[in-house]
Amino acid sequence: MEPEVVLQVKNLKTYFTTSKGTAKAVDGVDFTLHKGETLGIVGESGCGKSMTSLSLLRLIPSPPGKIVDGEILLNNKDIVTMKEDELRKVRGNQISMIFQEPMTSLNPIIPVGEQIAETVRLHQRLSRKAAWQKAVDLLELVGLPSPEKRAKQEPFQLSGGMRQRVMIAMALACTPEVLIADEPTTALDVTIQAQILELMKDLQKQIGMSIIFITHDLGVVSEVCDQVAVMYAGQVVEHRSARDLFNSPLHPYTQGLLASLPKIHENQEELQTIEGAVPSPYDYPAGCRFADRCQHARAICRAEAPVLEAVGGTESKVRCFMYTEKWETAAEEEEVLCP
Repeated sequence: MEPEVVLQVKNLKTYFTTSKGTAKAVDGVDFTLHKGETLGIVGESGCGKSMTSLSLLRLIPSPPGKIVDGEILLNNKDIVTMKEDELRKVRGNQISMIFQEPMTSLNPIIPVGEQIAETVRLHQRLSRKAAWQKAVDLLELVGLPSPEKRAKQEPFQLSGGMRQRVMIAMALACTPEVLIADEPTTALDVTIQAQILELMKDLQKQIGMSIIFITHDLGVVSEVCDQVAVMYAGQVVEHRSARDLFNSPLHPYTQGLLASLPKIHENQEELQTIEGAVPSPYDYPAGCRFADRCQHARAICRAEAPVLEAVGGTESKVRCFMYTEKWETAAEEEEVLCP
């Protein structure tokens, strides 16, 4: 039996209107998240990963940002069209988020236990005493030593790893169905990073929640994710199971990302890179947005925009003409023009 769909994103577009023009930060993103599944969203800086995550919670600064099209269906209810009071009941309760840098998300002068307790009181209508006890229990759940003592401390009194655990505790306060983790381990050293990832996997098994894991670290993705959506220039260019993606990447951009990883068992004099730069969100090309950096690009790639579609009757999806009938047709036409 196919797992239950918890979140479905359809043709999501988030644009920013500035004095320079309109920046298409998220431009037609589609993906599906099943119950208990971890979806990794990966790509270079500026590809739209974080803006996608903020869009899911409708936390885009407005103005200048705005969701101009698409649906975000959480249990078949569209977050995009929700009124503000309904949205407040959903945020932190059914869908929650761990931000990249705890010190910008936690109030620096309020004890961390009180900050967690406030979230619990808001959504679960508990008494002050019961909410405080739940905050302490959550800090214990995420592996913080001496949770009663730590609950009374302010963020600056905790280490980076401890602060990130506090953020996870706060995000889990109401047992959300969907947890969004935006680069949750980037600012941590490798040892603490491994502990946090292990903690998140354990908590997912206990609670049964679904996770969207946003990162640029493909090593992390291979460890924790079931499915992967690769983003480039505001769009998903490949969506596949993590195993299939790492074993046989389809999109030239994904191939370039994996080829650029250091190889432990090979004597590499220098790392491989993807030539060129990401196009400006103010002025995307008419065709494939990766065409100018792609070694396989043909005339059709610059003239027509490919769509994200299934490959060979599988659940794997890729936005590339190489896997369509148009590719062979384009090759034949080029042979006629350039015999």
